[in-house]
Amino acid sequence: MYHEESGSRRRAGHSQRVLRWMLCLLCSVSSGFAAAAEPVFDREAWRGDYSALKRALEQSYANLAWLASPQGGVDLPALDRRTQRMLDLAGDDADARVALLAFVAAFHDGHFSPLPLRAPATAAAAEPARPDLATLDAAAGCAALGYAVTRSTAFSLPFETLPGFVLESDGVASPFRAGIAGTGSGTRLGIVRIPYFRQSEAATLCVQAWTALRTGGQAIDAAVLRKKVDAAWFDALAGQLRRFGQEQVGAVVVDVGDNGGGNDAGDWSARLFTAKPVHSARLWMAAADDARAYADEQLGELRKAWAALAHPDAQARQAYAAATADFERRQAAIASRHCDLSWAWREQRTWNPAGCSRLLDMGFASGAVDYLPASASGGDELRSALYWPAAVDTQRGAWSGPVYVLTNAKTYSSAEMFSAVMRDNGISRTVGVTTGGDGCGFMQEAKPLVLPHSQLRFRIPDCVRLRADGGDEVAGVKPDLPVLPSEGESERARAARALAVIDADLQAVAQTPRHSRESGNPL
Repeated sequence: MYHEESGSRRRAGHSQRVLRWMLCLLCSVSSGFAAAAEPVFDREAWRGDYSALKRALEQSYANLAWLASPQGGVDLPALDRRTQRMLDLAGDDADARVALLAFVAAFHDGHFSPLPLRAPATAAAAEPARPDLATLDAAAGCAALGYAVTRSTAFSLPFETLPGFVLESDGVASPFRAGIAGTGSGTRLGIVRIPYFRQSEAATLCVQAWTALRTGGQAIDAAVLRKKVDAAWFDALAGQLRRFGQEQVGAVVVDVGDNGGGNDAGDWSARLFTAKPVHSARLWMAAADDARAYADEQLGELRKAWAALAHPDAQARQAYAAATADFERRQAAIASRHCDLSWAWREQRTWNPAGCSRLLDMGFASGAVDYLPASASGGDELRSALYWPAAVDTQRGAWSGPVYVLTNAKTYSSAEMFSAVMRDNGISRTVGVTTGGDGCGFMQEAKPLVLPHSQLRFRIPDCVRLRADGGDEVAGVKPDLPVLPSEGESERARAARALAVIDADLQAVAQTPRHSRESGNPL
């Protein structure tokens, strides 16, 4: 039923309507001010950022020519078209940011990756004083120098949970978790875990070295301490391998699953697993400032070592002259290696590092030479300047029997170098899953690329390690014996399956005539 409102109620209703209208008007004006305060989406500026990113890759990304080849596994022209379409369709900065980050992710190269955004530059804070090592005890001093365990010590597959497994080292009191597992045929396998190829993870070794220096009445010098820890790390690995030899295990399994990389220890460590000569991978670098700085660094180290050599013989003179001449030649060749790599966004070309790749041969992952006999002359300093793995000469061949390297999709960088040099030198067979595909990362500490508009920051790898077949290590190391995760299978069951696969391969190798083994696959 309709009722006519009284005058007072009508006036009250009208006042409320006016108030609501004013509030709505105020809201619309406020939102208009807010919208005006937000940055306007500038599509052209984002396109400029994308162009700047591609130019930087053409100039200094060492893996670009490989990834632009059919062998590289990435269709860069299609990726470029897709990224441009995403930028065309972007409605705001967030959409454009997604387009660029998706472009980078499509390379599947963990070394080519975004870095955290930085706030605009302000007055720089003063660098804090370094701790006075003389006032610290071993634990505090090692912590101050950055020694800390950051990686899990557990095996990448739970071998220690299988029946009959005997744990020999827990990976806490010593750098390497290790033990012996039995197989169905009765063969015993020695398993050693390398969680990271970085000695700064070995905090226990640092404490031991610190204590030894103090006990001997020596002052704590960070460089001296680091050398002692590095040597102790290799000693510990060699010691475990020798123990396996004494225990007469049938083969050694090296677990580098979930190993994120580290440093040159990935290359050097391979020498401990065989008495045969081990040759390091060929090293190429993008012909840019990093390559020039690297050549300068190597020449400086060589000249310093030569100056310290009191009585060089003819062999040492020849090795030094050849190495310095090679690096001087490489320095001079940097300017001539420039070519227009923009073809990578238009077509795919067969991989050829000596072609239009902007890559320069910079020697080997081991320095000036890929191999140097332990008997070579020249003194420790010159030998190490020529061939970095000379530092582990005393541990060479700690084990000389069959070896299997266990990898997974989280095996990266220096751990891939280890897996590749072991496989390419016929020292081991690989088991498990194809590695993550980071390959070589950085031979120099380069400044990150910062895009002009978005301020997005990226690190760009400057080096390539070549496999024995000529391919780029960034493709990942494929297993000789795949042990892929299976639906419904537990980790314990997969650990048992991996050991069974290794055992079966060992039995097959034992039944293969020796001449066939020597001319074919390793083992």
